[in-house]
Amino acid sequence: MSDLITIAKQTGSAFRLKKGQLLKVIDPQGGQVSDLVLFNEADVREKISAGKTMDFEESILICENNFLWSNRSRKMMKIIKDTNGRNDILLAPCSPETFEIMYDHKGYHPSCFENLHTNLENFGITPDDIPTAFNIFMNVQFEPDGKLSVLPPTSTAGDYVLLEAQMDLIIGMTACSAEDSNGGTFKPIQYQILGSDDKPKN
Repeated sequence: MSDLITIAKQTGSAFRLKKGQLLKVIDPQGGQVSDLVLFNEADVREKISAGKTMDFEESILICENNFLWSNRSRKMMKIIKDTNGRNDILLAPCSPETFEIMYDHKGYHPSCFENLHTNLENFGITPDDIPTAFNIFMNVQFEPDGKLSVLPPTSTAGDYVLLEAQMDLIIGMTACSAEDSNGGTFKPIQYQILGSDDKPKN
């Protein structure tokens, strides 16, 4: 079991996770999204695929007991526990262009895209390699006509998602930087790496 690690607001982290290890992603204060991207440690061209995940899980709402799948149609992680139960896999990581186009923001703004690729570059992963993320705690709603809206997360302090690695992985994570995704505020995200012995028994 590793120490509890805090990702400061509007920043990110990257690390390795071995097959069978567990990743616990915690919202310590409530109402904060974390973007999660996955790469096969043996070949980073294999990475999380939003399309394959929705296809094989037959849902756009990915939560407890679902798998996260790769672009090569292989299981990358299993969601063992999800105390909040609302996540998103449709929307791409916020980027500088997100804030220019959707927020009419001028000048620099931290973004998940930047925080992912700058932390993952030590693993040979480039900006163009960054896929659509699994957006933990993100509350995206859908209208009958297909219109999407991003509402504040429903997560409360201490909510967590527990995932089990199905292969050796390189992981990128953020404490999301987009105002709309986080109810207008920015808070930290925490994570902990656990051993297979820490897996819940039921």
